[in-house]
Order: sequence, then C-alpha cells, then structure tokens
Amino acid sequence: MLSFPAAMTTFSGAANESEETLAGGVIVGGFDGVELPPVVAERLARRHLAGVTLFRRNVVDVRQVRALCAAIVAAAPVGAPPIISIDQEGGRVARLREGVTLMPPMRVLGTIDDVALTRRASAAVARELAALGVNLSFAPVCDVDSNPANPIIGDRAFGRTAEVVSRHVVAWIEGLRDGGVMGCAKHFPGHGDTETDSHLELPRVAHDRARLDAVELPPFRAAFAAGVASVMSAHVLFDALDATVPATLSRAVMTGLLRDDVAAGSDAVIFSDDLHMKAVADQWGVEGSAAMAIEAGCDALLICTDTDSQERARRALAERARRDGAFAARLRDAHGRTLRMRLGCAPRPAPTDAALGEVLACEAHRAVLDALRARS
Repeated sequence: MLSFPAAMTTFSGAANESEETLAGGVIVGGFDGVELPPVVAERLARRHLAGVTLFRRNVVDVRQVRALCAAIVAAAPVGAPPIISIDQEGGRVARLREGVTLMPPMRVLGTIDDVALTRRASAAVARELAALGVNLSFAPVCDVDSNPANPIIGDRAFGRTAEVVSRHVVAWIEGLRDGGVMGCAKHFPGHGDTETDSHLELPRVAHDRARLDAVELPPFRAAFAAGVASVMSAHVLFDALDATVPATLSRAVMTGLLRDDVAAGSDAVIFSDDLHMKAVADQWGVEGSAAMAIEAGCDALLICTDTDSQERARRALAERARRDGAFAARLRDAHGRTLRMRLGCAPRPAPTDAALGEVLACEAHRAVLDALRARS
C-alpha cells in the first residue's frame, strides 16, 4: 500500500459524513492552468472533491507536474488522499509526452502479442507516473476494435478480437500494479463498434446480448479477474441492454450488468466518463447526469472541463440526498467505495527533482522501447 506523509489537514474517517462531503467525495475534476487553483485546493481540503484529473493544459514539463501533484497531495486531508488521475495510454492518447517514456499505440503491443513485454511496458509507465505523483491511470482500453469506421478507438485498442484484447488487458493491469499505480478498464460495456464519437454525440450499438457476451464483454471480465481497481463507463446507448439512456446513466447496465454480473465480487470503483461530453451533457446537463449516474451505479464522476460545473453537480447531489433516503444510501455506498480505493493507493510524488530524474526515461525503460521497436 502506498501512503504519503502528513498533509495540511486531518480527516478522522468516513462515518457520519454530511451530504455535502458525501457528494464531494464522488467527484473527480479537471481544471485550467499549470498550478493548483486555490478553489480546487480549498475543495480538496473541505472534502468537496475526491481528486483531480490532469490534461495537456496542466503540463509544462515533468518537474512542474511533480510539483503540481505534490501541491494536490498537500491540499488534501490526511486520511482522505486524493485521486490524481491521467489518460496515459500511449500513442495518440498520452497527456505526458516529453521527459517520459512514451509508449506506442496499444495496437502495436497487441500485434507483437508478447504479454510479458506488454507487462514490462505498463510497469515502466506506472513507475514514472507514480514518481510524478499520479496514482490512477485511465488505462487499459478494453474495447475491441471491431469497426473500421470507429472514429475514437482504432489503434487505442490492443486488437480486433476479444482474445487478443483480453490477454493484453490483463498484462497492462498487472504492469500498472507492479509500478504502484491503479488501472481503469474502459469503456464499459464497449466502445469498439461505434461509428460516432461520444465526445460529440450519442453513439448507439444495436448488437444483441449474445454478440456482447462474445465480443465486447470478455476483456472486461478478464480485467476484473485480474483485480483491476476501477472501470469507466461508455456514453453509448446499447439497445439490447437499455434502449432509453446511455450506459453511464442506466441502472440496468451499471448495476445489473456491471456491478452484479461482470464485476461480481469486486470492489472496483465505477467511474463515469466525463459528464461534459456531448453524449450526455446536451440532453441531461451536468447536474442531471451526475444524479442519474450515481443512481445508476457509478461511484465516481469525472467532470473535466470547469470547476464551476463540478460545484453545481456536488450541490445537486447533496440536495438530492437530503430529500431522498434511497439516493443518500447509494451516494454513501459510492463515497465509501471511492474512499477505500484512495486509501489503498495514495499518491506519493518523488521528494525531489533529482529523485524523479532517476526514474524517468531510465535505462530499463529505454530497453522496453528498444524491444518494442525491434519487434514492431
């Protein structure tokens, strides 16, 4: 278990939490700028935010990222370590690009099809993220690239069959764990066979349940068998599962299929994909989709674009909990599961730039890249 020395404030535990802090404890937010905004620091300290997610807009160089992560850790209370998350898949989806070991698209690893090499690659990424202060990587992609017209997945997937994807999903999860970082299986129940981008509109999948069981779901089952720490929803409408709302907002999908079936026996945190994405934001808004996602079975909500909407969502969740006992119980469950994940892998940035430099792009990590280049 990773832990971090005493921060600025203390937190005695999750018992008897108010609706305000229960709501804050399920929100992970993005922000603008390369320094921690005072409003975000205050929300972390008050337990009105569970953590942050970093983007290119937050990055100058690796030393600045380490300092930023250290500031985030210092702002959070002892006993409630923050989630510091990032999309660092490799290839075109990598928020950190300079000063780190940048992996190729996951398709390259799937094509080489050496699971030991995939695990080495993942562990190298994780060790560097952990040294920077990141404790959650939004990877691996569990989607099967079964549709050549898909505008959003493509070479982000390990392959075009469930078998290849499943093998390398397990290896990537194990490698992240080797390096001290939590993983996230995405995008449940599968974004691989869509022809539209959920950042821009709501995709629809018409396959029957038998097809989903054969192609889309096996990589996720493999991820949970490997002990993945979290899973991310897809803002996709699946006719065979719930033809009325996208998976993120569907209790039939998030609870009935995911929590009670595919992830049965797992305490993994269910993340919503970003609630600012047009697939949900255009119809339900951030406040509405936040409540619907928690009610559906999500445990943590990504709200990535602006801090004002994070606070609006938090207040909406708290208000709903005050007037709805069943929703309050579901929110408490989500808060508790998210907090357990945070306590199990607290972020621990390298103490100095020199210590960071010993990890980043080290000889062992360069050897992984050399092996990939030689075999790709």
